[in-house]
Amino acid sequence: MASPPKNRTWPAWLELLRWQKPSGRLILLLPAGWSFWLEQPQPNALLLLLVLFGGLAVSGAGCIANDLWDRKIDAQVARTRSRPLARGALDTNFALSLLLICLAIALAVVLALPNRWLCLCLAVISLPLVLIYPSAKRWFGFPQLLLAFCWGFAVLIPWAAARGSLSGGWPLWGCWGATIFWTFGFDTVYALADRPDDQRLGVRSSALSLGPHVVPVVGFCYAATWLLLLGAGLAAGLGAGFIALALVAAVGFAREWLLLRRDEAMGSLQSGKHFQRQVLLGALLLFALIIGRY
Repeated sequence: MASPPKNRTWPAWLELLRWQKPSGRLILLLPAGWSFWLEQPQPNALLLLLVLFGGLAVSGAGCIANDLWDRKIDAQVARTRSRPLARGALDTNFALSLLLICLAIALAVVLALPNRWLCLCLAVISLPLVLIYPSAKRWFGFPQLLLAFCWGFAVLIPWAAARGSLSGGWPLWGCWGATIFWTFGFDTVYALADRPDDQRLGVRSSALSLGPHVVPVVGFCYAATWLLLLGAGLAAGLGAGFIALALVAAVGFAREWLLLRRDEAMGSLQSGKHFQRQVLLGALLLFALIIGRY
């Protein structure tokens, strides 16, 4: 195993939460923002803050659960061998304690939300998915699909908190569907980097299961993301500003797919940069929704 770098900027517990990598946190919070601005023109500031804290807590819990499940596998994979549990910087008891703290914070946030009982029901439904997702690569050929459904609750819970129900028609369910397709697409690309190690270790992923069809499927996912969110915005009555910026995002998605196809063919894939650019495209779509409201 390669020895970890001696000089580390971040404490190990913060690395365990992945808070040193803001892209991974933003990409969870962006669909929550889509949901808020599709549900109403001016979301409540306190509600936005609560969902922000709750999202960070749930995201942290998911990262810890992932590293607990995979600490032995992570130590054998180039991309993950420097994670705190994999390199032995933290023990499992500490990680379990931090996991419980994150879950407690998430529960406190849910109970502080408006329409708390509906939100609590949704949170309870989502929790098993969040906790078993890290194990899915051992028994399911498309673990990224399970993650996508976990991500879908980032749309449902804010909507339920703001409206008190899951009524909302196409603006809600179009946003939810866009989140499912988007998450499956970008996380499949992220899994492409681990294919050699995953094959060696017998670990499953959509990147492996899709084989030569992975790039076309990712392209379909990004097209579906854009079309569903465009339909959701139009159904919510958003204006010309939304359409104009959504068209810019469409160009961005097309460019990312073309780059992915080229890099995959050349064997020079940079999945980390692709992931970061997806965060920017998600943020552009959120900005489009906000502008469309005004």
